[in-house]
Amino acid sequence: MKLGKVYLLPMVLHEEGFEALPADTVKWIQQCDAFFVEEEKTARRYFKKLWKEMVIDNYIWYPIHKVEAEQIQSFTQLLKQGKNIGIVSEAGCAGIADPGQLLVAAAQELGAVVKPYVGPSSILLALMASGMNGNLFQFHGYLPIDVLERKKKIQALETDSQQRDCTQLFIETPYRNNQLLEAILQNCHPNTRLCIGVDITAPNEIITTATIAYWRNNIPALHKKLVIFLLGK
Repeated sequence: MKLGKVYLLPMVLHEEGFEALPADTVKWIQQCDAFFVEEEKTARRYFKKLWKEMVIDNYIWYPIHKVEAEQIQSFTQLLKQGKNIGIVSEAGCAGIADPGQLLVAAAQELGAVVKPYVGPSSILLALMASGMNGNLFQFHGYLPIDVLERKKKIQALETDSQQRDCTQLFIETPYRNNQLLEAILQNCHPNTRLCIGVDITAPNEIITTATIAYWRNNIPALHKKLVIFLLGK
């Protein structure tokens, strides 16, 4: 039995961020027979923009909002049939802060070849540009919504960043960015550094690191923007 291969395909972070993609992206897409994608509509439009001649309906499509047993079974069956599968994440870099990692784990258990191709990751790009510690860092995803739990989490992250010089990265849904920033500014010490990365890879990209004291006097408008936050020593 010859297994299919798994291609972890790059994805744009912003609709105008195509310059951040590797030059061979179309070639990798062309190797695939099926696609497991976080957002099917977005992925179809993205592929068509990259490769205008692509006949979208010639391929098998599976959404992966949440990876469940049924999806994993379909995924492994395709691999056993010798089909090459592309995985596409809305996070830009498949398998990183992405539900597709569970499919990759299934491919590894099966013994299939996994081909990782680097896409623009807001986690890495923000860390690179922040000037914060890139040797020790943690990505926490979303912080708690509850006000008291969020306060405790922010304070714990700040303490850990000070004690271990560990950069703490986290995100929020675009319509709650301002509330999260307000909570950070209320609960962190003035000398703690905060990096705010906004619309990374877009023409209006901003990645700025400053102290909490600075941000308290220069509060940016973050509503409905794609933002990543980094706390550091």
